[in-house]
Amino acid sequence: MIPSRHTARLVMRPWQDSDLEPFAEMNADPEVMKYFPSLLTRAESDALATRARTHVEEHGWGLWALEVDGRFAGFTGLARPRWNPDLVEVGWRLPRWAWGHGYATEAAREALAVGFDELGLAEIVSFTTVDNERSRAVMRRLGMTYDPADDFDYESSAAGHPLRRSVLYRIRAPRESRPTAGAAPTSQG
Repeated sequence: MIPSRHTARLVMRPWQDSDLEPFAEMNADPEVMKYFPSLLTRAESDALATRARTHVEEHGWGLWALEVDGRFAGFTGLARPRWNPDLVEVGWRLPRWAWGHGYATEAAREALAVGFDELGLAEIVSFTTVDNERSRAVMRRLGMTYDPADDFDYESSAAGHPLRRSVLYRIRAPRESRPTAGAAPTSQG
């Protein structure tokens, strides 16, 4: 059994079958999905939850289900982006009722601690579309840095699509967490 992780107000835990319905509702919300190429069908949402659940079960880290006062509140955690599996990203997606409370930042800080302190990662990234100021603000609150030279075109968006251009933020491990030269990161899955 994978243990849950607790922050001051949140629980980051393995996925449960009861998460599928609220997750699908969130992924079908046009406001939540505003900066994604499309809304997710129920089948696509369930498949994403299954991939996240399996990764957490197999590796002990990943995109954890997020819970606030016993209520499913989306996900936060670490993943390898499909467009560059050499990177590890911190990401989040929360339903509208959970916005504006600092939950994404709080949970992402815990995910960063897992990446640096437990997995021994030297760097973690995050990315979003150019206009997604809400997520960019979370990245800045986390202490991530932005360099326009890292901007890229997201491969799954068609050329000319308004969501194609993406920004990349980075954060390096605190000095006390950085792996020593030549040390291999642990359990990156």
